[in-house]
Amino acid sequence: MHRILAATLAASVCAPCAQAQTSLPMVSQEGLTLEQALTLAGSNAPGIGAADAGVRAAEAQRRVAGQRPNPSLNAEVENVIGTGGYSGVRGAETTVGLSLPLELGGKRSARIAVADSQAARARLAIGVARADLALSVTQAFNLAVASERRALVARDQLVTADEGLRVARVRVRAGRASPLEEQRADVTRINTRTALEQAERTVVLARGNLARLIGREPGALDVSWFDRVGGGMGPREAAAPGGTLALAIAEADVATTNAQVRLARSQRVPDLTLSAGARRLEATNDVAAVFGVSLPIPLFNNGRAGVDVARAQKDQAEALRRVALFDAQQAIATAETDLANAEANARTATGPALAAAQEAARIARIGYREGKFGQLDLLEAERTLAQTRAAAIDALAAHHDAQARLERLTARAPADTEVQP
Repeated sequence: MHRILAATLAASVCAPCAQAQTSLPMVSQEGLTLEQALTLAGSNAPGIGAADAGVRAAEAQRRVAGQRPNPSLNAEVENVIGTGGYSGVRGAETTVGLSLPLELGGKRSARIAVADSQAARARLAIGVARADLALSVTQAFNLAVASERRALVARDQLVTADEGLRVARVRVRAGRASPLEEQRADVTRINTRTALEQAERTVVLARGNLARLIGREPGALDVSWFDRVGGGMGPREAAAPGGTLALAIAEADVATTNAQVRLARSQRVPDLTLSAGARRLEATNDVAAVFGVSLPIPLFNNGRAGVDVARAQKDQAEALRRVALFDAQQAIATAETDLANAEANARTATGPALAAAQEAARIARIGYREGKFGQLDLLEAERTLAQTRAAAIDALAAHHDAQARLERLTARAPADTEVQP
């Protein structure tokens, strides 16, 4: 397993030289970039497919809303199977005609307005699905690269532990050190090997999660992206929640409820039904025209309750929009602070702190081989270097995660989703 994982890591990153580097290792070999991973994931995401199906359903509902009521074909036979002259069908009167409902009060345009707002809301769902996918892929890519970096650090620590054990054995055999030093070095090597195995398993897990998102094995990763810390040293302009997906969704819900209030009002207006036909009188074999008008009487249900329901839903949507605005402002402000802190930590951890720890470890190794420093001094220097390198990786990973979360919070709504509230 070690050989396979080592080959994978070597194909994606170059192992750093602990004695000479002054920053985290940079890799010139190209691999799968974050942009390519996002493109692959976009063509493999079921969430986007579901949102797209929702748009198609909303567009079909828009066509349904624009359709007018169907006419009815009516047929009646009167004065049959009676008594006297009306026995049998001798006095039958047969009427055949058409009835056409006429919608009044702007019901059709109100239905169309509701369907339009719902279609805009469905298109927003595609934007949300894409933004969520971009966040998931970026976080998975970030974890995969960070886990590979941690595995490389663990491998370097194992090499250093093996060398420390070799030097300790030489010193013990030469009578320059106690056998306890060899035992300490051996324990350090065992613990380091265990840490490497754990790091390699984490690499397999992180790469597997990324592979499931992009629909294929990621292969070598372009880890040069991991070392880039965006932004300048000065304060950045605060992002506004206006136009973001979260606020656009709340505004679309308000627009839908406004349209539903209009629809509820229009439904209070009774519809007319016009009918026209021809009547044949069996007794005389004559034909006459028949016309009719039907108008429902809003005696028991006048539609007022439906309007009240729609208005309450509108008030709820407007309140939720204010909540969404507050939550977006708070979340963006928190994410901006997290990103600024993560940038500062990343610059510090990958700069002076890492260089100082590397130099201290280099001096301790030389001094221990020459007998100028004790083993405890060496172990402390190596432990400090390992912690500093791990902190540098953690700081870079935290920076990219904070940046991805901020980009998700500030993702803009598509232009074709704007609706009038």
